[in-house]
Amino acid sequence: MLIDIKNILLPLNGSGDLEAVMSVALDFAHRFDAHLSAVVVGSDPSEVATLAGEGISAGMVNEMIDTATTEAQRRAIAIRKAFDAFIHAHGIRRVEPSKIGSSAGDGVSASLDVLNGTEHDSLTWRSRLADMTLVPNLAQDGDPRASETLHAILFDSGRPLVIAPPAPPKTVGKRIAIAWNGTPEASLALRCILPWAHKAEAVQVLTCQDYQRRGPGADEIVTYLRMHGISATAREFEAVNRDIGAGLLKAATEFNADMLGMGAYSHSRLRQMILGGVTRHILEQAQLTVLMSR
Repeated sequence: MLIDIKNILLPLNGSGDLEAVMSVALDFAHRFDAHLSAVVVGSDPSEVATLAGEGISAGMVNEMIDTATTEAQRRAIAIRKAFDAFIHAHGIRRVEPSKIGSSAGDGVSASLDVLNGTEHDSLTWRSRLADMTLVPNLAQDGDPRASETLHAILFDSGRPLVIAPPAPPKTVGKRIAIAWNGTPEASLALRCILPWAHKAEAVQVLTCQDYQRRGPGADEIVTYLRMHGISATAREFEAVNRDIGAGLLKAATEFNADMLGMGAYSHSRLRQMILGGVTRHILEQAQLTVLMSR
């Protein structure tokens, strides 16, 4: 039996502009009848003190922003304000973090927890008990902690990471592209994207001779998906100016994909950061929702 998505971890320590990631979170929460476990990571304990209380009015939050002594404090408080407005506007039931799961089956719900800046390990541990983690796109984010959080979860959670696009998408998961190169990372991404692929209108497996490693080929992936009741096609794409990542995004765009699944960092992260690579290109240039597994 396919494991469903019931707990979505939502780290909100990046940009204060959360419209895109909130849009994707809402789509996933309703699609899977899931809980949104939002977490704000502050830079110091004083931020935690200003954010921890419940039942704070909008006026009080505005006053907190005005009196905050650092930009980090203002950003963290603004994130909480945006999250509170989001769940209120969409009628999402809010529960205390300690009571998550106590009323399973009661529809979409959300919680907000606050960690201080020394608790990144705790955030990674939480991601190991999430069915997926959803993070904002890095392209529009000036906070280096966002990249740190993304890579910590990608490498240490053992669970899929989903990256929202830079702008709120019209659709997510209706047309899914799956990047395949035969690696264990691609295999895990293939397994992780099944809950979305089951609900998709069209699925396409994308391969490239210069991207392929030792392992099963595209036709075998199509057969695997068919065994799961998913109809898919396969297409071979070419690199653009020797850039496989650019070729992959071009092929996904030509398929009109609104979601891409792929394995991340088949080579080492250090090698990709120095020489470039498919994962790095996707993180910097993708305009659609991306599921990555490592």
